[in-house]
Amino acid sequence: MMWLTWRQFRAQTLVAAAVLAVFAVILGVTGPHLASLYDGSGLATCHADGNCALLTRNFLAQMHSDPVYPAVFILGAGVLLLTPGLIGVFWGAPLVTRELEAGTFRLAWNQGVTRTRWMAVKLGLIGLAAMATAGLLSLMITWWASPINRAGGFPVNLSQLSRFSPVIFATSGIAPIGYAAFAFAFAFGVTAGVLIRRTIPAMAVTLAVFAAVQIIIPHWVRPHLIPPAHATSAISAGAFNNLRISSNGVMTVPASNMPGAWLISNQTLTPSGHAFVLPDTPACQSGTQQQCNAWLASQHLRQQIAYQPASRYWAFQWYETAIFLALALALAGFCLWWIRHRRLS
Repeated sequence: MMWLTWRQFRAQTLVAAAVLAVFAVILGVTGPHLASLYDGSGLATCHADGNCALLTRNFLAQMHSDPVYPAVFILGAGVLLLTPGLIGVFWGAPLVTRELEAGTFRLAWNQGVTRTRWMAVKLGLIGLAAMATAGLLSLMITWWASPINRAGGFPVNLSQLSRFSPVIFATSGIAPIGYAAFAFAFAFGVTAGVLIRRTIPAMAVTLAVFAAVQIIIPHWVRPHLIPPAHATSAISAGAFNNLRISSNGVMTVPASNMPGAWLISNQTLTPSGHAFVLPDTPACQSGTQQQCNAWLASQHLRQQIAYQPASRYWAFQWYETAIFLALALALAGFCLWWIRHRRLS
Protein backbone atom coordinates (compact mmCIF):
# COMPACT_ATOMS: atom_id res chain seq x y z
CA MET A 1 0.00 0.00 0.00
CA MET A 2 2.82 2.39 0.80
CA TRP A 3 4.53 1.52 -2.50
CA LEU A 4 1.28 2.23 -4.39
CA THR A 5 0.91 5.56 -2.62
CA TRP A 6 4.44 6.50 -3.63
CA ARG A 7 3.80 5.48 -7.25
CA GLN A 8 0.69 7.64 -7.45
CA PHE A 9 2.24 10.57 -5.58
CA ARG A 10 5.79 10.63 -6.90
CA ALA A 11 5.17 13.44 -9.43
CA GLN A 12 3.88 15.78 -6.71
CA THR A 13 6.77 14.76 -4.47
CA LEU A 14 9.35 15.61 -7.11
CA VAL A 15 7.72 18.99 -7.81
CA ALA A 16 7.69 19.84 -4.10
CA ALA A 17 11.33 18.76 -3.72
CA ALA A 18 12.33 20.89 -6.72
CA VAL A 19 10.57 23.97 -5.30
CA LEU A 20 12.24 23.48 -1.93
CA ALA A 21 15.64 23.05 -3.60
CA VAL A 22 15.24 26.26 -5.62
CA PHE A 23 14.28 28.26 -2.55
CA ALA A 24 17.11 26.72 -0.55
CA VAL A 25 19.58 28.00 -3.15
CA ILE A 26 18.03 31.48 -3.39
CA LEU A 27 17.77 31.96 0.36
CA GLY A 28 21.15 30.38 0.99
CA VAL A 29 22.85 32.81 -1.40
CA THR A 30 21.14 36.01 -0.18
CA GLY A 31 20.64 35.17 3.51
CA PRO A 32 24.25 35.49 4.77
CA HIS A 33 24.67 38.94 3.20
CA LEU A 34 21.39 40.08 4.75
CA ALA A 35 22.62 38.89 8.14
CA SER A 36 25.91 40.76 7.66
CA LEU A 37 23.98 43.97 6.88
CA TYR A 38 22.11 43.55 10.16
CA ASP A 39 25.30 42.91 12.12
CA GLY A 40 26.94 45.96 10.56
CA SER A 41 23.97 48.20 11.30
CA GLY A 42 24.61 48.19 15.05
CA LEU A 43 21.10 46.98 15.86
CA ALA A 44 22.37 43.84 17.57
CA THR A 45 24.02 45.90 20.33
CA CYS A 46 21.61 48.83 20.56
CA HIS A 47 18.60 46.78 21.66
CA ALA A 48 19.91 46.77 25.21
CA ASP A 49 19.82 50.57 25.26
CA GLY A 50 16.31 50.80 23.79
CA ASN A 51 17.26 53.66 21.44
CA CYS A 52 17.34 51.98 18.05
CA ALA A 53 14.93 54.07 15.96
CA LEU A 54 17.60 55.74 13.80
CA LEU A 55 19.59 52.53 13.29
CA THR A 56 16.40 50.66 12.40
CA ARG A 57 15.43 53.26 9.80
CA ASN A 58 18.91 53.15 8.31
CA PHE A 59 18.91 49.35 8.14
CA LEU A 60 15.47 49.17 6.56
CA ALA A 61 16.34 51.97 4.14
CA GLN A 62 19.50 50.16 3.09
CA MET A 63 17.50 47.00 2.39
CA HIS A 64 14.78 48.90 0.61
CA SER A 65 17.35 50.43 -1.75
CA ASP A 66 18.48 46.97 -2.89
CA PRO A 67 15.82 45.35 -5.12
CA VAL A 68 17.06 41.83 -4.36
CA TYR A 69 15.74 41.69 -0.79
CA PRO A 70 12.21 42.95 -1.50
CA ALA A 71 12.00 40.60 -4.49
CA VAL A 72 13.12 37.55 -2.48
CA PHE A 73 10.85 38.42 0.42
CA ILE A 74 7.78 38.98 -1.76
CA LEU A 75 8.47 35.82 -3.78
CA GLY A 76 8.99 33.67 -0.69
CA ALA A 77 5.98 35.09 1.14
CA GLY A 78 3.78 34.72 -1.93
CA VAL A 79 4.75 31.10 -2.55
CA LEU A 80 4.34 30.16 1.11
CA LEU A 81 1.00 31.95 1.30
CA LEU A 82 -0.27 29.98 -1.69
CA THR A 83 1.32 26.63 -0.77
CA PRO A 84 -1.40 25.33 1.62
CA GLY A 85 -4.14 26.20 -0.84
CA LEU A 86 -2.27 24.59 -3.73
CA ILE A 87 -1.71 21.48 -1.63
CA GLY A 88 -5.42 21.27 -0.94
CA VAL A 89 -6.32 21.81 -4.58
CA PHE A 90 -3.74 19.63 -6.35
CA TRP A 91 -2.86 17.06 -3.70
CA GLY A 92 -6.04 16.62 -1.72
CA ALA A 93 -8.91 17.20 -4.13
CA PRO A 94 -7.93 14.60 -6.77
CA LEU A 95 -6.89 11.94 -4.29
CA VAL A 96 -10.28 10.24 -3.97
CA THR A 97 -12.20 11.83 -6.81
CA ARG A 98 -9.88 10.47 -9.48
CA GLU A 99 -10.52 6.97 -8.12
CA LEU A 100 -14.28 7.56 -8.11
CA GLU A 101 -14.40 9.15 -11.55
CA ALA A 102 -12.25 6.42 -13.12
CA GLY A 103 -13.98 3.62 -11.23
CA THR A 104 -10.65 2.21 -10.03
CA PHE A 105 -11.82 2.27 -6.40
CA ARG A 106 -13.70 -1.00 -7.08
CA LEU A 107 -10.41 -2.73 -7.83
CA ALA A 108 -8.35 -0.95 -5.18
CA TRP A 109 -10.73 -1.85 -2.36
CA ASN A 110 -11.14 -5.48 -3.36
CA GLN A 111 -7.48 -6.53 -3.38
CA GLY A 112 -7.07 -7.21 0.32
CA VAL A 113 -6.99 -3.51 1.20
CA THR A 114 -9.97 -2.21 3.12
CA ARG A 115 -11.43 1.23 2.57
CA THR A 116 -10.29 2.35 6.00
CA ARG A 117 -6.71 1.19 5.51
CA TRP A 118 -6.53 2.65 2.00
CA MET A 119 -7.70 6.06 3.17
CA ALA A 120 -5.69 6.04 6.39
CA VAL A 121 -2.43 5.34 4.54
CA LYS A 122 -3.15 7.95 1.88
CA LEU A 123 -4.20 10.55 4.43
CA GLY A 124 -1.29 9.82 6.75
CA LEU A 125 1.55 9.75 4.23
CA ILE A 126 0.43 12.56 1.96
CA GLY A 127 -0.78 14.67 4.88
CA LEU A 128 2.63 14.38 6.51
CA ALA A 129 4.27 15.25 3.18
CA ALA A 130 2.06 18.33 2.92
CA MET A 131 2.97 19.50 6.42
CA ALA A 132 6.66 18.76 5.84
CA THR A 133 6.68 20.78 2.60
CA ALA A 134 5.01 23.81 4.20
CA GLY A 135 7.13 23.44 7.35
CA LEU A 136 10.46 23.30 5.52
CA LEU A 137 9.55 26.25 3.31
CA SER A 138 8.45 28.27 6.33
CA LEU A 139 11.61 27.31 8.23
CA MET A 140 13.84 28.54 5.39
CA ILE A 141 11.96 31.81 4.96
CA THR A 142 11.85 32.43 8.73
CA TRP A 143 15.62 31.88 8.93
CA TRP A 144 16.22 34.21 5.99
CA ALA A 145 13.97 36.95 7.37
CA SER A 146 15.21 36.73 10.99
CA PRO A 147 17.32 39.93 10.70
CA ILE A 148 14.27 41.77 9.34
CA ASN A 149 12.08 40.46 12.15
CA ARG A 150 14.62 41.50 14.78
CA ALA A 151 14.62 45.00 13.29
CA GLY A 152 10.84 45.20 13.62
CA GLY A 153 9.47 44.35 10.19
CA PHE A 154 9.95 44.46 6.46
CA PRO A 155 10.37 47.91 4.89
CA VAL A 156 7.27 49.16 3.14
CA ASN A 157 7.89 52.83 2.37
CA LEU A 158 10.36 52.69 5.27
CA SER A 159 7.59 51.90 7.76
CA GLN A 160 7.71 48.92 10.08
CA LEU A 161 5.39 46.01 9.45
CA SER A 162 4.51 43.92 12.48
CA ARG A 163 4.96 40.15 12.41
CA PHE A 164 1.29 40.00 13.43
CA SER A 165 0.15 41.40 10.08
CA PRO A 166 -1.92 38.77 8.19
CA VAL A 167 0.59 38.12 5.40
CA ILE A 168 3.70 38.01 7.61
CA PHE A 169 2.00 35.86 10.26
CA ALA A 170 0.71 33.36 7.69
CA THR A 171 4.11 32.97 6.03
CA SER A 172 6.38 32.51 9.02
CA GLY A 173 6.78 30.34 12.08
CA ILE A 174 4.81 27.10 12.38
CA ALA A 175 1.39 28.37 11.27
CA PRO A 176 1.86 27.22 7.63
CA ILE A 177 2.10 23.62 8.88
CA GLY A 178 -1.39 23.86 10.35
CA TYR A 179 -2.70 25.59 7.23
CA ALA A 180 -1.30 22.84 5.01
CA ALA A 181 -2.81 20.10 7.19
CA PHE A 182 -6.20 21.81 7.19
CA ALA A 183 -6.22 22.50 3.46
CA PHE A 184 -5.28 18.90 2.67
CA ALA A 185 -7.73 17.37 5.17
CA PHE A 186 -10.56 19.62 4.03
CA ALA A 187 -10.07 18.78 0.35
CA PHE A 188 -9.49 15.10 1.04
CA GLY A 189 -11.91 14.44 3.87
CA VAL A 190 -14.92 16.60 3.19
CA THR A 191 -15.07 18.18 -0.26
CA ALA A 192 -13.05 16.19 -2.78
CA GLY A 193 -12.95 12.86 -0.94
CA VAL A 194 -16.55 11.78 -0.97
CA LEU A 195 -19.08 14.58 -0.77
CA ILE A 196 -18.55 16.26 -4.15
CA ARG A 197 -17.01 13.28 -5.97
CA ARG A 198 -15.94 15.41 -8.94
CA THR A 199 -12.39 16.71 -9.23
CA ILE A 200 -12.86 20.16 -10.76
CA PRO A 201 -15.75 21.25 -8.49
CA ALA A 202 -13.86 19.86 -5.50
CA MET A 203 -10.80 21.91 -6.45
CA ALA A 204 -12.87 25.07 -6.80
CA VAL A 205 -14.67 24.62 -3.48
CA THR A 206 -11.41 23.80 -1.69
CA LEU A 207 -9.72 26.93 -2.98
CA ALA A 208 -12.73 29.13 -2.18
CA VAL A 209 -13.12 27.81 1.37
CA PHE A 210 -9.42 28.03 2.13
CA ALA A 211 -9.32 31.62 0.84
CA ALA A 212 -12.32 32.47 3.02
CA VAL A 213 -10.65 30.92 6.05
CA GLN A 214 -7.53 33.01 5.44
CA ILE A 215 -9.71 36.12 5.63
CA ILE A 216 -11.87 35.05 8.58
CA ILE A 217 -9.11 33.82 10.88
CA PRO A 218 -6.93 37.00 11.00
CA HIS A 219 -9.86 39.39 11.41
CA TRP A 220 -12.41 37.53 13.54
CA VAL A 221 -10.63 34.65 15.30
CA ARG A 222 -7.00 35.59 15.92
CA PRO A 223 -7.76 38.82 17.87
CA HIS A 224 -9.72 36.78 20.43
CA LEU A 225 -7.23 33.96 21.05
CA ILE A 226 -5.51 35.92 23.84
CA PRO A 227 -7.04 38.92 25.67
CA PRO A 228 -5.12 42.06 24.67
CA ALA A 229 -2.98 44.07 27.03
CA HIS A 230 -3.96 47.67 27.79
CA ALA A 231 -1.90 50.77 28.42
CA THR A 232 -3.05 54.28 29.36
CA SER A 233 -0.68 57.22 29.53
CA ALA A 234 -0.65 61.01 29.33
CA ILE A 235 0.14 62.45 25.91
CA SER A 236 3.24 64.60 25.78
CA ALA A 237 3.29 67.88 23.86
CA GLY A 238 5.76 66.51 21.29
CA ALA A 239 3.47 63.63 20.38
CA PHE A 240 0.92 66.02 18.88
CA ASN A 241 3.24 66.66 15.93
CA ASN A 242 2.20 63.29 14.49
CA LEU A 243 -1.49 63.29 15.37
CA ARG A 244 -4.13 62.02 12.95
CA ILE A 245 -7.61 63.44 12.62
CA SER A 246 -10.43 61.48 10.98
CA SER A 247 -13.21 63.01 8.90
CA ASN A 248 -15.47 63.23 11.97
CA GLY A 249 -12.80 64.97 14.06
CA VAL A 250 -11.70 62.01 16.19
CA MET A 251 -8.02 62.41 17.00
CA THR A 252 -5.47 59.65 17.48
CA VAL A 253 -1.78 59.84 18.31
CA PRO A 254 0.54 57.13 16.93
CA ALA A 255 1.69 54.61 19.52
CA SER A 256 5.38 54.75 20.38
CA ASN A 257 7.90 52.46 22.09
CA MET A 258 6.00 49.33 21.03
CA PRO A 259 8.26 47.64 18.45
CA GLY A 260 6.67 44.63 16.79
CA ALA A 261 3.43 44.90 18.75
CA TRP A 262 0.00 44.24 17.26
CA LEU A 263 -2.08 47.37 17.84
CA ILE A 264 -5.74 46.47 18.41
CA SER A 265 -7.13 49.92 19.23
CA ASN A 266 -5.76 53.40 19.87
CA GLN A 267 -7.95 56.06 21.47
CA THR A 268 -7.36 59.61 22.64
CA LEU A 269 -9.44 60.27 25.75
CA THR A 270 -10.47 63.37 27.66
CA PRO A 271 -9.94 63.55 31.47
CA SER A 272 -13.56 62.36 31.84
CA GLY A 273 -12.82 59.21 29.78
CA HIS A 274 -14.65 60.14 26.58
CA ALA A 275 -13.15 59.94 23.08
CA PHE A 276 -11.62 63.30 22.23
CA VAL A 277 -13.04 65.12 19.20
CA LEU A 278 -11.06 68.13 18.03
CA PRO A 279 -13.31 71.23 18.30
CA ASP A 280 -13.19 74.33 16.14
CA THR A 281 -10.64 76.15 18.26
CA PRO A 282 -8.75 79.19 16.90
CA ALA A 283 -5.43 77.78 18.12
CA CYS A 284 -5.71 74.84 15.73
CA GLN A 285 -7.83 76.43 12.99
CA SER A 286 -5.78 79.56 12.31
CA GLY A 287 -2.82 79.35 14.67
CA THR A 288 0.61 77.84 14.23
CA GLN A 289 1.52 74.23 14.92
CA GLN A 290 3.14 75.29 18.19
CA GLN A 291 -0.01 77.12 19.30
CA CYS A 292 -2.19 74.16 18.47
CA ASN A 293 0.14 71.77 20.32
CA ALA A 294 0.15 74.04 23.35
CA TRP A 295 -3.65 74.15 23.41
CA LEU A 296 -3.89 70.37 23.06
CA ALA A 297 -1.39 69.92 25.90
CA SER A 298 -3.61 72.06 28.13
CA GLN A 299 -6.49 69.63 27.67
CA HIS A 300 -4.70 66.91 29.71
CA LEU A 301 -5.48 64.22 27.14
CA ARG A 302 -4.64 60.55 27.59
CA GLN A 303 -3.84 57.77 25.16
CA GLN A 304 -5.49 54.40 25.71
CA ILE A 305 -4.09 51.47 23.73
CA ALA A 306 -5.14 47.84 23.43
CA TYR A 307 -2.39 45.70 21.95
CA GLN A 308 -0.71 42.33 21.74
CA PRO A 309 2.97 42.55 22.78
CA ALA A 310 5.58 41.26 20.37
CA SER A 311 6.50 38.62 22.97
CA ARG A 312 3.16 36.87 22.36
CA TYR A 313 3.94 36.13 18.71
CA TRP A 314 4.86 32.48 19.28
CA ALA A 315 1.90 31.92 21.58
CA PHE A 316 -0.40 33.00 18.76
CA GLN A 317 1.51 30.78 16.34
CA TRP A 318 1.03 27.73 18.57
CA TYR A 319 -2.64 28.45 19.28
CA GLU A 320 -3.54 28.95 15.63
CA THR A 321 -1.55 25.92 14.51
CA ALA A 322 -3.27 23.79 17.15
CA ILE A 323 -6.68 24.96 15.93
CA PHE A 324 -5.95 24.00 12.33
CA LEU A 325 -4.41 20.67 13.29
CA ALA A 326 -7.47 19.85 15.42
CA LEU A 327 -9.76 20.75 12.52
CA ALA A 328 -7.65 18.61 10.19
CA LEU A 329 -7.85 15.61 12.52
CA ALA A 330 -11.61 16.05 12.96
CA LEU A 331 -12.18 16.24 9.21
CA ALA A 332 -9.92 13.25 8.63
CA GLY A 333 -11.87 11.24 11.18
CA PHE A 334 -15.14 12.23 9.55
CA CYS A 335 -13.77 11.22 6.17
CA LEU A 336 -12.72 7.79 7.43
CA TRP A 337 -16.15 7.23 8.94
CA TRP A 338 -17.93 8.40 5.78
CA ILE A 339 -15.92 6.32 3.35
CA ARG A 340 -16.36 3.22 5.52
CA HIS A 341 -20.12 3.45 5.94
CA ARG A 342 -21.28 4.97 2.64
CA ARG A 343 -22.04 3.21 -0.61
CA LEU A 344 -19.89 4.78 -3.37
CA SER A 345 -20.79 2.69 -6.40
